[in-house]
Amino acid sequence: MLRLRDEKENTMFSSAKLLITGGTGSFGNAVLNQFLDTGIEEIRIFSRDEKKQDDMRKRYANPKLKFYIGDVRDYTSLLNATRGVDYIFHAAALKQVPSCEFHPMEAVKTNVIGTENVLEAAIQNGVRRVVCLSTDKAVYPINAMGISKAMMEKVMVAKSRNVDPEKTVICGTRYGNVMASRGSVIPLFVDQIRAGKPITITDPNMTRFMMTLGDAVDLVLYAFEHGENGDLFVQKAPAATIETLARTLTELMNKSDHPIHEIGTRHGEKLYEVLLSREEMACAEDRGGYYRIPPDLRDLNYGKFIEEGEEKISHAEDYNSHNTDRLDVAGMQTLLRKLDFIRALERGEYLNPED
Repeated sequence: MLRLRDEKENTMFSSAKLLITGGTGSFGNAVLNQFLDTGIEEIRIFSRDEKKQDDMRKRYANPKLKFYIGDVRDYTSLLNATRGVDYIFHAAALKQVPSCEFHPMEAVKTNVIGTENVLEAAIQNGVRRVVCLSTDKAVYPINAMGISKAMMEKVMVAKSRNVDPEKTVICGTRYGNVMASRGSVIPLFVDQIRAGKPITITDPNMTRFMMTLGDAVDLVLYAFEHGENGDLFVQKAPAATIETLARTLTELMNKSDHPIHEIGTRHGEKLYEVLLSREEMACAEDRGGYYRIPPDLRDLNYGKFIEEGEEKISHAEDYNSHNTDRLDVAGMQTLLRKLDFIRALERGEYLNPED
């Protein structure tokens, strides 16, 4: 179970009311595991699925936890849920690449218009800080999910330009794959191994950033504490090839000879992911374990876009899962063993990541 890292974080939310959109997901559960035992006054879970909310209510049985049925597409439900709220973690999104690819307007309604609704409700109700969660797929997007999340980031920056920073601060985070989160590839590979089926990988040389849920929560907390209007934060993270990940799992489960089949790259899938574009790296502020990307505050004076260039962009390189620190099998094992899901497997138990 995750815990806040130090007493400072324990007091950051003292006597505050926090709303988490999409709060029944993996991120919401990780936040609850960290926050419920602190001095926080109330955590509001805002989502559409009453069954998941009921399961969460029974699992935690904590009076600090309040539940709001609603949809980020519906501004009125958000206006009601955000009354009296101090802070918002906006995690609600359509995240599956295939479903967004076949239903792109649904991705727009949730990821773009839904974010506009969250931020407008926050501004109207005087919410003090909002952190919007984005994804590496928003950088150089090639699929509908990534495009909609890129637009979400643009909405976040645009709304942040027109708020009083003394009243509301809107900032964002962007991170890569969260290991063993709902819908991620690690539970799929584990299920294939347990069922005696070959592991199916699309391209053995495909790389992905690797983050734990704890890392994701840490990044949001860092943005919450340090963010100014329009800022975007990225945590430096290692990466691994899909083949390395698959072979590591077979070794951890004592199935080192388990077959691995290459099936080819799926539609809308990248060879590697990018956390920061070349243009963003040219202006990024290196903060050790994190990058801060300040907002582009140029106005509609097009001369600044067309007649004036920036030489440093020509020399910058994007930050991607091919050029970050690369994990081998041993390094991947060490990282995976941070997960409750994997530690349970090594004990011969199975934890359903959907729970």
